[in-house]
Amino acid sequence: MNLPAGLALTGLTFLGMEFVAWFMHRFVLHGPLWFVHRSHHVRHPHRFERNDLSFVFYGAISVLLMVYGGASKDWRYWVGAGIAAYGTVYFLVHDVLIHRRLRFWKRADSAYLRALNMAHKIHHKTTARDGSEEFGLLWVSPRFFALARRQAAKRAAGTASSPRNT
Repeated sequence: MNLPAGLALTGLTFLGMEFVAWFMHRFVLHGPLWFVHRSHHVRHPHRFERNDLSFVFYGAISVLLMVYGGASKDWRYWVGAGIAAYGTVYFLVHDVLIHRRLRFWKRADSAYLRALNMAHKIHHKTTARDGSEEFGLLWVSPRFFALARRQAAKRAAGTASSPRNT
C-alpha cells in the first residue's frame, strides 16, 4: 500500500476507533465486563485498576496488526497504526488530562478540552453499571461546548473586572 493511502487508512481507523471505543464502553464495559470496568468508577487508593487491562487488549490487537502487516506495509500495518494512535491520544486525554494519573498536564486550556472533561465528569456521576451517559472520548455533545464557552466567558468577565487588572 502506498504512503498516502496508508496514512488515509490510519486516519480513518483513528476516527473509527471513537465509535469502537464508544460501543465497547457502552455495551461491553457497562455490560458483561462491568466487573472489570467498575474499578474505574469507584475511588480507590491504588495506582492501577482492573480497567487498565483494556489497554492491553487494544494494544495487543494493534501490535499484532503492525507486526503481521509490517513487512509489506499492507492494510494491517496502517490499521494497527491507527489503533495505536487512538490509544495514545486516549491515554493522554483520558488518563493524563481528565483523571490526572500523571501530573504533567495541569489544566485544559481550550473549550474543546474543557468540554471533554465536563462530559467525562457527567459519565462518572454514577458509580453504578447503569445510568451513565457520555460513553465516547473525543466526540462531545454540543451542550458541553456551550457550557465550556459560557464558563470561559464568565471567567474572562470576572478576570477583566477584578481590581488586579485595572
